[in-house]
Amino acid sequence: MRVSADDRNPLTRLTLAQLRQRTSVKWRLHPPDVLPLWVAEQDVPLAPPVADALRRAVELGDTGYAHGTGYAEALAGFAAQRWDWPDFPVGRSTLVPDVMMGVVEVLRLVTDPDDAVVVCPPVYPPFYAFVSHADRRVLEAPLGPDGRLDLAALDEAFRRARLLGARPAFLLCNPHNPTGVVHRRDELATVAELAARHGVRVVSDEIHAPLALAGARFTPYLTVPGSGNAFALLSASKAWNLAGLKAAVAVAGPDAAADLARMPEEVSHGPSHLGVLAHTAAFAAGGPWLDQLLDGLDANRALLGTLLAEHLPAVSWQPPDGTYLAWLDCTRLGLPTETPGDGPGIVTDLSGPARMFLDDARVALSSGHVFGTGGAGFVRLNFATSPAVLTEAVTRMGRAVATPG
Repeated sequence: MRVSADDRNPLTRLTLAQLRQRTSVKWRLHPPDVLPLWVAEQDVPLAPPVADALRRAVELGDTGYAHGTGYAEALAGFAAQRWDWPDFPVGRSTLVPDVMMGVVEVLRLVTDPDDAVVVCPPVYPPFYAFVSHADRRVLEAPLGPDGRLDLAALDEAFRRARLLGARPAFLLCNPHNPTGVVHRRDELATVAELAARHGVRVVSDEIHAPLALAGARFTPYLTVPGSGNAFALLSASKAWNLAGLKAAVAVAGPDAAADLARMPEEVSHGPSHLGVLAHTAAFAAGGPWLDQLLDGLDANRALLGTLLAEHLPAVSWQPPDGTYLAWLDCTRLGLPTETPGDGPGIVTDLSGPARMFLDDARVALSSGHVFGTGGAGFVRLNFATSPAVLTEAVTRMGRAVATPG
């Protein structure tokens, strides 16, 4: 399969043969005949500023321990330029190993064992696993039929959470994974009002923040009124494809600074120095590359809509505002859905439509059931690939539905 090269689009720079030389989980979990559109890895080369920073570090043998606030300062510059956040609080930030480990460490600061942590399913499966492994209870406030936050459900979940424990929290996914919704400022302001009313601390996972697509604008949670006692976790991981280079930043609102100060000092030892250098370079100098990527993702979003209409007309979806993830409703295909008892789990768990597409189409997708309530009968598709690979994958999926078994 040839990939049509476009020097301006990072998604068309690598051939399928080149991608299959990668050793990451995306390209090694399944056999070579499978097109992997599941885990959140992009089929792109490194942005030149990131590659240059890593190359220089290797040439210098600069592979020791991370130091300083350069990462947070680069993020502050990016936030001011892209998100209208001119007073990003570098002094109220700290390095953490990655976003989910940072989430857990923040939850340990502001909740107690057995306290409730509210999530909005369908949502990123590790929200369930990490919260449960931290001895906190997961409480669901499902998204509305439109895939957006159901603020009435959230109000009720906050009320129940407070009855279950003295220090509840809300783990917000902003933008939302898997639906790709970019929450509006008014929605987030209402979240802050509800959290204040019920005494709930908000922890916002903003790992997909740089990936708002055309027509949407990302709002950092800490910039909305009433968010002073909240936290946000950010990194360059998803936008610049740096999942293997661990580093993230935890940021506290002004009323949460004392809590962040209680973060154990050893947590800051977790980020990779090379990770910190890579993420710093991405935020400081990776903007032009990101703009080219966003153009490519916007084109792929439109292409996916055309392909679904042609090959899988029974599959419905709401084109995402952000991320590179498509949440596909396969319930009208008449396929077996998840078996009773299936529930949130790791993204490699397969059942229902995702299992059929893997077995019969040789396309790997994420199974909807692992995203919690509302996920059964859905699949998540990662369209951060070349148009050629995306076209081949959806064509295969259409053939598999037309000729089952």
